[in-house]
Amino acid sequence: MTETVKTPRRGAASVADSARESAGSAEVVADGTGLVDATGRTTIADVVVSKIAGIATRELDGVHALGGGAARAVGMLRDRIPGSRTNLSQGVSVEVGEKQAAIDIELVAEYGVSIGALATAIRANVIAAVERMTGLEVTEVNIAVTDVHLEGDDDDDDDTEPVAERRVQ
Repeated sequence: MTETVKTPRRGAASVADSARESAGSAEVVADGTGLVDATGRTTIADVVVSKIAGIATRELDGVHALGGGAARAVGMLRDRIPGSRTNLSQGVSVEVGEKQAAIDIELVAEYGVSIGALATAIRANVIAAVERMTGLEVTEVNIAVTDVHLEGDDDDDDDTEPVAERRVQ
């Protein structure tokens, strides 16, 4: 989806530029994404796409957490440190090219949610958010559901265990 856009040159011109300008407008190839135009090129870092995809995934009901067991454990430790922030790209890995992005998401689903419907909703939300915000074409969104969260099975509530009665005095 490449289109040719004719734009006049600006600023001081060399002899070659003057010759082109006198013949008309200079040609600049635009890629249709808005990332390349007559005035320059925009690159988007992997972490940007990863954060957008992580936020778009968390917006949906039925997603309990992102990441596998080890990533979630590290995330819980980081959350307990005063002043730390939640890692919005936890559980999301991306591959970003010049015009396209591929996204892999690892998550824990809530019990009772249709995993197929949840995966479809996640794909639609992530693709819409990434394409709208970056202009990149999302080629694929792979989703790995690693666990199902049960209502009374909270990792955060381990501090509420009853105190065992002492056996010796």
